[in-house]
Amino acid sequence: MLKAEQLVKRFEDTVAVNRLDLEVKAGEIYCLLGPNGAGKTTTVHLFMGFLKPDSGTVKVGGIDVFENQLEARRRLSYIPEQLALYPNLTGHENLEFFSSLGSDPQGKKALELLLKEAGLQESAIHRKVSGYSKGMRQKVGIAIALAKNSKALILDEPTSGLDPEASNEFARLLTGLSKKGVAILMTTHDLFRARETGTRIGIMREGVLKREFKAEDVKHEELENVYLNQMRLSE
Repeated sequence: MLKAEQLVKRFEDTVAVNRLDLEVKAGEIYCLLGPNGAGKTTTVHLFMGFLKPDSGTVKVGGIDVFENQLEARRRLSYIPEQLALYPNLTGHENLEFFSSLGSDPQGKKALELLLKEAGLQESAIHRKVSGYSKGMRQKVGIAIALAKNSKALILDEPTSGLDPEASNEFARLLTGLSKKGVAILMTTHDLFRARETGTRIGIMREGVLKREFKAEDVKHEELENVYLNQMRLSE
């Protein structure tokens, strides 16, 4: 569902993404690790079509993002680290607005069910988003992806700043989406969550994908050691 082939992106003299080959299949949760400046967010922005590659291709569901950006985005949802919602609207009203942009309008009860499926407490559904925690906002983002029936989901540091309970609940939501066949690409600094939630893990440094693992084949201690070794090399 998500595929980059020999992807390159430069900013003046800096190569932010260097000949990246990366694929996320339906039902996979791919956790992309790396220090700040490794190229993770640039990779996300290339998949979203926010940036144009200098060379290589990036595809969503087999559709080249830059040859048919609108069609590619129809298959894709994006949850950034700080999800931008309208603070003076309720969670329900935000979902109603954003879901209407990319799909057929849905009724009040259907949208309420989507928010509940995304883990939002019933008491919060019709409260203004200005009073939401980050975790609650992320759940509205999940509900938007559900309403859109997205085949792929990209998340940029979605659990940053969440307490352990909220992070664990968010991980369960992602696992549920993967079981429905959604391809998930998530950048994160959380090695524990990557190991527990991901089906595959990649470590990126200086724009290069240095290592890849199946999550089931690597113990947490081994992953931590490999990650820390890569961090030392970047110093």
